[in-house]
Amino acid sequence: MKIAVLVSGGVDSSVALRLLEEQDHDIAAFYLKIWLDKNLSHLTSCPWEEDLNYIKQICKEINIPFEILSMQKAYYERVVEFTISEIKSGRTPNPDVWCNNRIKFGLFSEQITGFDRIASGHYARLSTFENKYVLKMTPDPIKDQTYFLAHLPQHRLNELLFPIGDLTKQEVRQLANDYGLPNAKRKDSQGICFLGKFKYRDFVKHFCGTKTGYFVESETGKKVGQHPGYWFYTRGQRKGIGLSGGPWYIVDKDPNTNVVYVSKTYQSLAPSRKSFVVDSLNWFLNPKEGETLKVKLRHGPKTNSCILTRISDQSIAVELSEPDQGLAAGQFAVFYRDDICLGSGIIT
Repeated sequence: MKIAVLVSGGVDSSVALRLLEEQDHDIAAFYLKIWLDKNLSHLTSCPWEEDLNYIKQICKEINIPFEILSMQKAYYERVVEFTISEIKSGRTPNPDVWCNNRIKFGLFSEQITGFDRIASGHYARLSTFENKYVLKMTPDPIKDQTYFLAHLPQHRLNELLFPIGDLTKQEVRQLANDYGLPNAKRKDSQGICFLGKFKYRDFVKHFCGTKTGYFVESETGKKVGQHPGYWFYTRGQRKGIGLSGGPWYIVDKDPNTNVVYVSKTYQSLAPSRKSFVVDSLNWFLNPKEGETLKVKLRHGPKTNSCILTRISDQSIAVELSEPDQGLAAGQFAVFYRDDICLGSGIIT
């Protein structure tokens, strides 16, 4: 096949590239430059030059074409502006999910022509079930990235390849060493999507600024400290609050008054954290009413058993088997039957 491979300069996409080259596909590498260097260069070092050095070395060694596509304007308009709007409304969005939907497997998929598939270094598997493409979890539960891909429309899955989906991170590292890749020991990015070393809190501060407000103890209504803005906090948060005498938990926040409610006894205040409503549903396979499924409420290995109840075509009620203290509007809930990803929705 003729395959367009999205590369980031990291070890995962580099190994994906080499695996496809070994299989004698006709491949070309593409780097999407969305780094907002004009807006954010004063906050951290720019990672994309280092990315490109690695990619150029690898592509030169195996003699494949490589192209840089600038999508900074589109990323700002389609991901950053939406993310900031959600944050200011008091919700907790996930920029990585929207980057996948609107940029990597959105705008790029729409613009690229003449290719049979688009490949990336995501830890996810593709399979067919009932004549439909579906996502499946990978053997590495910690690295599994189906959470970030579960809101892609069904027709996009038909276009994709995930060459490292059957591998663990340890196996990918070993392949990188076997191939002699220059980035074999490069650390994984911990920032927002393609933003490399850029921290989410710095991202929020740059675009939302600061606005002093009060921490208020939920049980007593007593002011217990000040904070730089409600948009820096999300329900269930424990770290990074900065109050003495804790541990403290974020219980709620009010965007209208800029008050953030905290408590030392979060569990006793949260008996209702077992149920929530999800809308903007995106199903690869429709769930059965009343069946017990698994749900991820954030990226990572943890899942929770749940039962779904239909409210409307685009809305469901979710009942968890165990409470989750981190539920927040704007987050994605991703549903699974065994290792098959059924789809996702947004917590309201």
